[in-house]
Amino acid sequence: MAAQSASPAIVAGAGAGLGRTLVSSFNDNGYIAIGLNRTVPNGAKETILAVDLANAHLTARKLLDLNGTHGAPKLVVHNTAKLVISDFENTSVDDFEAIWRSMVLSAVNLAKGVLPGMVETGGGTFIVSGATASLRGGKNFAAFAAAKAALRALTQSLAREYGPKGIHVAHVILDGIVDTEASRDLHGMDPARMMKPEDIAQVYLDLANQPKSTWTHELDLRPMGEAF
Repeated sequence: MAAQSASPAIVAGAGAGLGRTLVSSFNDNGYIAIGLNRTVPNGAKETILAVDLANAHLTARKLLDLNGTHGAPKLVVHNTAKLVISDFENTSVDDFEAIWRSMVLSAVNLAKGVLPGMVETGGGTFIVSGATASLRGGKNFAAFAAAKAALRALTQSLAREYGPKGIHVAHVILDGIVDTEASRDLHGMDPARMMKPEDIAQVYLDLANQPKSTWTHELDLRPMGEAF
């Protein structure tokens, strides 16, 4: 393992928008950050690696390789997302399973691959990106809300088990629309009322720097003027 002063970081779900911003921001703030994503965007081969996080074997092998190259991570973010907006009768069982695999099973595989090593090397921070649907299910969001609620419960269990072992596990509810090109096209919303990825990244960095006597487990973020 090469000697280095920067701390390793992993962003699982490093697609366009928040994920790639997290990788870039972490690299600019004292980390060697690697993104994991189902596909690798053009021009990002050095910082984003392709892996299906719902595949336990492939995820374990990729994380083992990263651990051998960089060491156990000090900061890990689970940021995967898959959205289906549909009335319940037209939301297929396959939709429910695909969303669960994308957001919940991927978190299980990620946590199994990083948490033991983080404990052995003195701790770190494990952050899960949540959503409004983590707390309540909206009309036409049954599959998405079911998975997000399960992900929140998983995060709570991890926090209670690994907090005493030195791992700061935090769940961040993103109560708003993240400002990306895709979300602008989908929602037609004024960007001034959207959440800026770089601002979310700063909050994640702040969580990673919290002293052990004042850890935050859950917080919610929303743009000014968002109804809640």
